[in-house]
Amino acid sequence: MKKLFALFAAALFAANIYAAEFPNISIPELKSAIATGSVTVIDVNGSKSYKKGHIPTAIDFDAHQKNLENKLPQDKDALVVAYCGGPKCMAYREAARAAEKLGYKNVKHLSAGISGWKQAGEKMEKGE
Repeated sequence: MKKLFALFAAALFAANIYAAEFPNISIPELKSAIATGSVTVIDVNGSKSYKKGHIPTAIDFDAHQKNLENKLPQDKDALVVAYCGGPKCMAYREAARAAEKLGYKNVKHLSAGISGWKQAGEKMEKGE
């Protein structure tokens, strides 16, 4: 029984670490960072969705995945935020990890995603 409990506790601990791989940023925090120009936002919902509507200033990850370093700021401490569909979507990780691999140290995740952004009545951009 002790071994089973230890295994369960270890699995729970590992899940919590994995879930917190990238800290969350709230909609008001992201909105403020966009207003001050102090963030690079990456949309990971796919080019078709991106064209229909995305968070203002966001980069289309699908279109720029291969040259992402050219779209990110030179300052490796700059805020980079990745998002996808909503709280249960994990696709954002691909962009967040790509930014991290390029040396960015302040990578966050908008867990609310595009669905939360829309529900909050926030401004959207369309097109490329």
